[in-house]
Amino acid sequence: MAYVYVVKNTSYNDKMLAAWDSLLYAGTQVVYETRYGLDLGVIIGPAPTGVKGYVPGDAAVKGACINFGSGEEKECQGSCPVCIGSRVPKKVKVSGDVAWLDHLATPSEINKARENAAKEEYALVVCREKVQKHKLDMKLISAHFLLGEPKVIFFFYADGRVDFRDLVKDLVQVFKMRIELRQVGDRDEASMLGGLSVCGRDLCCHSFNTNGQQIQIKMAKEQDLSLNSSKISGPCGKLLCCLAYEYDYYLEEKANCPPEGSRLKLDHELWRVSAVNILSRKITVQGSEGRSLSIPFDCVSYNSDTGHWEVDEEFEDELFSAE
Repeated sequence: MAYVYVVKNTSYNDKMLAAWDSLLYAGTQVVYETRYGLDLGVIIGPAPTGVKGYVPGDAAVKGACINFGSGEEKECQGSCPVCIGSRVPKKVKVSGDVAWLDHLATPSEINKARENAAKEEYALVVCREKVQKHKLDMKLISAHFLLGEPKVIFFFYADGRVDFRDLVKDLVQVFKMRIELRQVGDRDEASMLGGLSVCGRDLCCHSFNTNGQQIQIKMAKEQDLSLNSSKISGPCGKLLCCLAYEYDYYLEEKANCPPEGSRLKLDHELWRVSAVNILSRKITVQGSEGRSLSIPFDCVSYNSDTGHWEVDEEFEDELFSAE
């Protein structure tokens, strides 16, 4: 039995789950094994437990706390960055290949991390000068001095492969320690640096979303969103992460409706389905002479015997009797 926590390295926004045998609270600084080596991290909060995944067809899905930012946050069922820090840690049974915290950070380690952070800006300046000297096509993003060993990591973005062997030799002469260069993508850069998205909130990839799901343009099309790149792209220049949040729901709901372009028989006439609005739960159909009607989802069903979509007779009678 142990407590499992969400640990974050604020320098390069690395998040992971790690176990510890005693109670810790949000803000506690710890030393743990990251993908780059032993480093300083901070406890965000206990890992979510008992959270169920999305059930197809479930209309009562809970995401970020609805009271986010109001000062009256309630514990949500997802990974709300505010609520997760307010949860009470609980001991759970851990098994298998579970990462463990190495130890609680000592005052000397915390001071060393602060000293390292103060040197990172200088390291970036030096590295940029060396990049220009060797005429390398790369964009430096950040530098980080590792706590557990004498090593500095430089994160950079480039469109293709970069031969930085001579650059590393120059940097070793300056810093007298191990040098590691890590190439990252557009989304990784946004995740590390952070910022505000078009919705006014912190970037999803920086605050909580780390699943790396591939976002595709078909997600925007399925949700009938504007395909203007400026409206559906984030600061990283890639498609917005949030396009994936409701995509599955739209697919499920539209599967229960006649597709756009299909025909419905109304009042002895064929009407064409011109739009399917998931939010209002209504189907818009167009008839002759430019006529247009809205039909609720509940009044349309698929007849497996005839292989056609049909409108509820009572709704049809009430609709055309009113005319």
